[in-house]
Amino acid sequence: MRVLIVTAVPAERDAVVRGIAATAPEVAELPIPGGVIHRLSPVPPTGRPLTVDVLVAGVGPAAAAAGTAAALTAAAVARTPYDLAVSAGIGGGFTTAPPTTAAPATTPRTTAAPTTPRPGSAAPRPGSAAPRPGSVVVADAIVAADLGAETPDGFAAVTDLGFGTVEHLPPAPLVAAVAEATDAVRGTVLTVSTVTGSAERAAELLRRHPHAVAEAMEGFGVAEAAAAQAVPALEVRTVSNAVGPRDRAAWRIGEAMAALTSAFATIAPLLGTWTFDPEGTRQ
Repeated sequence: MRVLIVTAVPAERDAVVRGIAATAPEVAELPIPGGVIHRLSPVPPTGRPLTVDVLVAGVGPAAAAAGTAAALTAAAVARTPYDLAVSAGIGGGFTTAPPTTAAPATTPRTTAAPTTPRPGSAAPRPGSAAPRPGSVVVADAIVAADLGAETPDGFAAVTDLGFGTVEHLPPAPLVAAVAEATDAVRGTVLTVSTVTGSAERAAELLRRHPHAVAEAMEGFGVAEAAAAQAVPALEVRTVSNAVGPRDRAAWRIGEAMAALTSAFATIAPLLGTWTFDPEGTRQ
């Protein structure tokens, strides 16, 4: 089992590596085009070989896609392809319940904002189910929230315009297993190029994506690059702040980083028990 974990910044990489290093004390640094991966070989409970490479790709979906594509391609050329790509790091959590009323009929529905729950996903969440700072979030859908166009009737995703994609679905059994093991909140994780800084934008995102539990800036880029090479993708975030007005005094970055370390100390042994068929389901 070979896993690529992609973070935006070195602090997130270091938090992930600290978690995995509990069962893999040796970390090798290996150059790839455009970056350096930190390679760990933890010993999973089954004894099956497991290689975990952690890469800092940069901030934003474009940097994440470019870095992920380079790492996946380098591995494929070396005939050691990855079985899974993971976008990991901290992010903002939607800490208030989404609206319970339907959007106005004049607002176009996008494929990124389903009005009925996906199997295994959360329905519009009560406030008690919202992620708190320091909690873990696992994406059951990775969605590009601002990839589209503004229209007189509101935002239209590129899929409404007749091209592209705005959503990738991680393997549901793996999402469920990781969420259970880490006591994580499951739901849509939004990828944005501009971090939300107002209550109005947070409310608008929840109106369009009622299953959203977090936002970050890289997940869709990782998933898009992985999909191009038929590699399953997963996104794991720990919450550092509430999505909405920027209040630096309320940020809990240290707590979120510690939670990221703890989460991957749990996730790494779990990944060692998985293999994937071409459809991305567990064998």
